[in-house]
Amino acid sequence: MRRTKVNRKGKSRHFSTPEEIQAQLHKLEIKDEKNSSEDENSSDENGSSSNSDSESETEHKPKGVSNLIQIENPNRVPKKPAADPSTAKVELSRREREELEKQASRERYQKLHAAGKTDQAKADLARLAIIRQKREEEAQKRREEAKMKEEDAKKKIQQSSRRVDGKK
Repeated sequence: MRRTKVNRKGKSRHFSTPEEIQAQLHKLEIKDEKNSSEDENSSDENGSSSNSDSESETEHKPKGVSNLIQIENPNRVPKKPAADPSTAKVELSRREREELEKQASRERYQKLHAAGKTDQAKADLARLAIIRQKREEEAQKRREEAKMKEEDAKKKIQQSSRRVDGKK
């Protein structure tokens, strides 16, 4: 009895060694170099007429049914040509959009507040006006008191000088 199922694809397996692979690649490179040098030589010799000839030679007509059937992966969606990336509209997430709106509204409010058009700015300006008025009144009172003290001091000096003059 056999231990495994019979493989019908052949009995011996052949594995290429790295040296054999390198030799095959080397042969292909040499062949490609010869072909490219021949193409360059033929194009130099023939001039402009060789361009049309070489184009017709390189275009090979597919044989058989392969030229009639277009084979394409139905699951692969081809990439759409992207528009100019600078003009493409960037989709923002909800959080980013809300954050930008918040910043814009904050800046708008600051501009209005600086111009004095918001209710809070009006209240602040009114409060500042009241404070200025009180400070001016207090400064006026201090000036008047200082004048009164000076006048009292002058009167005392005059009275004391009269007394001193009167006793002499």
